[in-house]
Amino acid sequence: MKSVYPLLTLMFSGLVLAGDSLPEMQIEKIADGVYLHTSFQNVEGYGLVDANGLVVLDGQDAYIIDTPWSEFDTAALVDWLQERNYKVKASVSTHFHDDRTAGIEYLNSLSVPTYASEQTNALLKQNGKALATETFGNEPLWLVEGKVEIFYPGAGHSADNIVVWLLEQRILNGGCFVRAAEAATLGNTSDAVVTDWAASAERVQRRYPDVQMVIPGHGALGDAALLEHTRRLAVAGAAKS
Repeated sequence: MKSVYPLLTLMFSGLVLAGDSLPEMQIEKIADGVYLHTSFQNVEGYGLVDANGLVVLDGQDAYIIDTPWSEFDTAALVDWLQERNYKVKASVSTHFHDDRTAGIEYLNSLSVPTYASEQTNALLKQNGKALATETFGNEPLWLVEGKVEIFYPGAGHSADNIVVWLLEQRILNGGCFVRAAEAATLGNTSDAVVTDWAASAERVQRRYPDVQMVIPGHGALGDAALLEHTRRLAVAGAAKS
């Protein structure tokens, strides 16, 4: 699904480090009050990989759904928001991997409340990473009442993965739990619970039957078909395991 909004590319001097050739982080408006941020890293075995996250606006308050993939890009995103007079109210990370949590320590240094599930924080601690300052259990939770819902569907890409639902826009941020249409496999399954993934995807399908846009953790945006695509990949993956 292509946005009708122009792509806004952030140009920050010094983003490409010596010896690296990473594209600049990108920010794209995808709906009223919703921006997609895409950052990049070179990953061994995969090459250059993009990572999607969102910024959701509620008036002048901004909520970051998954931090960019580095502290540098997280700082750049915060600067971009502040230049437009938005206040970063909180962030939430959809699981413990760096492509969702690399900016937590930076946001903590700014006293921005950082949210993660109890499972995610336990895994961050286990891996020696910065912890979110606010935690929640596995019950559905409104990050912004009546607008931004956190839902734990069960294990899949990781034991702790959650999805984030934007009620007004009918947008689902799936994180790495959801695979893009161009993905032919489940991708990185080093921390996955492949046998649970399909059932977890079905829970998301049942809970959000009127979803209009789905944001995968990596790759192109899509619609509800991405949930069925993910479920089928998970069924095939479980059959091989």
